[in-house]
Amino acid sequence: MFDRLTSLEDEFVSLESSLADPEIGNDQVALRSVSKRYKELAPVVDCIRRRQVLVADAATARELLAAAEGHEREMWRDELTSIEARLADAEEELRVLMLPKDPNDGKAVIIEIRGAEGGEEANLFARDLYDMYRAYAANKGWSVEVLSHDPSDLGGINQITMLLGGATTWGRMKFEGGTHRVQRVPVTESQGRIHTSSATVLMLAEAEEVEVDIDERDLEIDVYRASGPGGQGVNTTDSAVRITHRPTGVVVAMQDERSQLQNRARAMIVLRARLLKLAQEEHDAAMSVERRSQVGTGGRGEKIRTYNFKENRVTDHRIPFTTYRLQEVLAGDLDIVVDALAADERARQLAGDG
Repeated sequence: MFDRLTSLEDEFVSLESSLADPEIGNDQVALRSVSKRYKELAPVVDCIRRRQVLVADAATARELLAAAEGHEREMWRDELTSIEARLADAEEELRVLMLPKDPNDGKAVIIEIRGAEGGEEANLFARDLYDMYRAYAANKGWSVEVLSHDPSDLGGINQITMLLGGATTWGRMKFEGGTHRVQRVPVTESQGRIHTSSATVLMLAEAEEVEVDIDERDLEIDVYRASGPGGQGVNTTDSAVRITHRPTGVVVAMQDERSQLQNRARAMIVLRARLLKLAQEEHDAAMSVERRSQVGTGGRGEKIRTYNFKENRVTDHRIPFTTYRLQEVLAGDLDIVVDALAADERARQLAGDG
C-alpha cells in the first residue's frame, strides 16, 4: 500500500494545479471530474503528510534515545512510544482511506418502498419504514422529496418512491436495500396473534445526465389521465406519464403532479437511476447477481432484517446484529444499525473478502 503514497501525493499536487487552470474552469465537465477527484484525495494526502511527519519524528526520537543517558533516556523512550502509537493509528487510518471507493459515493439516493407479503399489514409496515427513513434523513440534515406515492386503504403504503439528497446518503443508505420483515400484532387482528409480514426496499443511486446517455428515440412516452387522490383537477387532464425505455424494457410511471412536464421530469430521474444500476451490474458481473436479487420476491424468508415488536428487537441477518431498541430505530435512530453494517463492510475489505 505504502508504495502508492508518492504517486497519490503527486496526483493531488497536479490536480491542485489543474483547478487553477482557466481552461479547466471553462469546461464544466472537466472541472466537475477534477474537483471530485481532488476532494476524494484530500483526506488521503492529509493523512499521508501526517504520517511522513511522524516517521521523521520517530527517526529523530530513536537517534536521541541512542545518545541519551539516565533520566533523559527514559524521557526519549516514552516520547518514542507515544510517536509510534500515533504512527500506527495514522497508518491504520490510511489503510481505511485507501480502500476501494464505491462508485456511487456522494450521490443522492432514490428509495422505492413497497408492501410485500402480509396484505394490509405489509402496507402499514411499508409506511413505518417510510417514516423511519424520513426521520433518519431529518437527523442527518438530508433533503427529502417524494416522487410518487400510492397509499393503501387503511393508511399504509402500496408503493412510495422518494429522493434523499446529501453528501453521505448513498454511503449510509446503501445497506437498506432488501426485504424487511416485521413480527407484531396487526391492527386488523382481533385475537391478539402475532403475524409476520414484509416490505421491500430498493436503493438506487441518482444518475447525472452525463453518466447515462439516453437517446430520446429509444423512449416510448404515454400520457394518460391520473387516477386516485390528488386534489381538484388531477383527474381531469392527461397529466400522468409512463416512459418505457425500449432497449432495456424499463418502465417508469409518474402521476402525482398535476403538470405533465413535472411528472415527466420525475420519471426521467427514476429512469436514469434504474439505467445506471443496470449499467453498473453489467460492468461488474461478479456483483450482478447480488444486486439484482436485492429485493428478491419480497418473501419473508428472503429477509435482511427483522423488526420484532414483542421483544422490542431489531435483528440484521447479514452480520448478524441485534439491538433491543426497536422504537428508537423506527424513530430514525438508524445509525446504530448502519454503523455496524459499515464496520463489517470495512473489515471485509481490509481482509480482502469484498
